[in-house]
Amino acid sequence: MAKAPHKTRPGLRLPELAEAARECVYRWRRRAATVGTGTLAVFMAYGVIFGHNGITAYMQKREEAKVLEQQMQQLQTENERLREHIDHLQNDPDAIEHAARAELHYTRSGEVIYTLPRASDAAAGSAASSDSGAGSSSAPQP
Repeated sequence: MAKAPHKTRPGLRLPELAEAARECVYRWRRRAATVGTGTLAVFMAYGVIFGHNGITAYMQKREEAKVLEQQMQQLQTENERLREHIDHLQNDPDAIEHAARAELHYTRSGEVIYTLPRASDAAAGSAASSDSGAGSSSAPQP
């Protein structure tokens, strides 16, 4: 008994069909690899820019470091000024006397201290007196 021939397209043989199938599979694999690599690259780029240690976090930390550096410089300047003031108070009796007279209102014998209101207190007092002169106050006028 003779075998029946395979029904194939005329002019196409089995090795040529296998080669065409391999090329088709190769193309699809290449496309899938390209899409996968592109997707991976997009996710990695997103992580590099917006991630926990990304560029945006780096820029924020850099700005914070600048602000802290300025604060540190101001505090160092303030510390140096206070050290000089301490040294001055420890070594100069006139500075001690001046500080005691200014802060504690100490006087020498025979001196009288007159304390004047501050400019902000005087402005508030004059505003209150101008209101009472306008007749808006409910207190009786003398």
